[in-house]
Amino acid sequence: MKNTTVVDPSGYRPTKAYYNLGFLKSRDARLVRILSEYLEPASRLQWQRVTDTIVFFGSARACPLQEAEARLAEIQKKIESTDKPGPALRRELRRAEQRMKLARYYEDAVRLAAMVVKWAKTLNGGMKRLMVCSGGGPGIMEAANRGAREAGGQSIGFSISLPTEQKTNPYVPPELAFEFHYFFMRKFWFVYLAKAMVIFPGGFGTMDEAFEVLTLTQTRKTRKKMPVVFYGSEYWRSVVDFELMERWGTISAGDRRLVHYCDDPVEAFEYLKKELARIHGL
Repeated sequence: MKNTTVVDPSGYRPTKAYYNLGFLKSRDARLVRILSEYLEPASRLQWQRVTDTIVFFGSARACPLQEAEARLAEIQKKIESTDKPGPALRRELRRAEQRMKLARYYEDAVRLAAMVVKWAKTLNGGMKRLMVCSGGGPGIMEAANRGAREAGGQSIGFSISLPTEQKTNPYVPPELAFEFHYFFMRKFWFVYLAKAMVIFPGGFGTMDEAFEVLTLTQTRKTRKKMPVVFYGSEYWRSVVDFELMERWGTISAGDRRLVHYCDDPVEAFEYLKKELARIHGL
């Protein structure tokens, strides 16, 4: 580990440990970094008077419907102007059509987040109740933060540093934008404040977060009842077969009831509202 102290012949003061970046970035200071990712968010969230959240998970690859439509129209125009479209162009068309499906979920996430914020404002009482929270990145995460902003509310972004740079989306206010190094600390904050989870179609990261929540709920490591909505039954029922898992005996019938499927923002909002009123009296 490099010592960052600068020696002056006339005398010097050694660098204090908490100013020594060489130490703070070293293996020896890992515990300090982990504690920082607990204490700094805790301090800032308390300062911001955040009480609890509704967390939105989903694909970073989803885009707004207008953007997806423009891309599809562009590919279709290329195909129409080509006598014999090749395999590459047809693959582009299939990707553009699939992107349209994901774009629908982007728009639904915007609408659902806006409904949550408008309802949460009636519960305020000086505190920030049921704040929309996302992973802070693009796609469904952006959609959730965008919906909150358009409804006149703040929202939280718990982003993560990745090898491929992922910037925090512009709808997260700076005072509630966080960037984590450790996935497990980020997951802690997702779950610790959450009163409910809404999980949109997504890839490995979304799967990881979804199954983490279901495992904690199943094993009662969370001491609170928490509604979990799997939004987009066409997607989720095709990629995760809970019925088959039950038939194999790897989960019980009760475990399947940990998940509620929804396909419409109003339906999802009404379910969340009903369950949160039942569980927490909201």
